[in-house]
Amino acid sequence: MILKHWKDFSTDAELYSQENFERQVGDTFEAMRVEENQDMPNYIWTKQYVIIIKPNTRMIKDVAFVKVPRNPVK
Repeated sequence: MILKHWKDFSTDAELYSQENFERQVGDTFEAMRVEENQDMPNYIWTKQYVIIIKPNTRMIKDVAFVKVPRNPVK
């Protein structure tokens, strides 16, 4: 489901609030896609990027943010 409001999510290392996320990626939140029965989004849309959330589990549950430009320059 696509949410137009922020839903906090966390890893073992960090809690991601909207303010924390925006500071980390340097852009403004617009929407997020969360699968049913999941506590973490798959994608987050900002003004200039689509952020792909990639789970990264070794010793602790963590994530990596992959920023893809929404309107790439040709």
